[in-house]
Amino acid sequence: MKLLLDANLSFRLAPKLLSHFEECFHVDQIGLELPAEDIEIWYFAQKQDLMIVTNDSDFYYLLNQKGFPPKIILLKTVNQSNDYIYSLLIKHSKETLEMSQSSEYGFLEIP
Repeated sequence: MKLLLDANLSFRLAPKLLSHFEECFHVDQIGLELPAEDIEIWYFAQKQDLMIVTNDSDFYYLLNQKGFPPKIILLKTVNQSNDYIYSLLIKHSKETLEMSQSSEYGFLEIP
């Protein structure tokens, strides 16, 4: 599973998540002009076969308009610590794996 963390998540999470996910990047570290537009992030993730992890529901709307890939993991958390978000992603890694392998759906909401 390959993840792309949106700008609303800390760049510090990416290296920590590498022990649990095949690849993990932060949007600030992939070479897009900053601040990157959602649609630019979308197309980058699509080309690189990355799932976008975000707190931004705009990616849900893009998914509804364009379909998948990329697949979206929407975290419904507000102002949580990096440790909390890290734990949440690890806790839901099974569901993330199932989504990554599915051709039926491309959206996972984590409360």
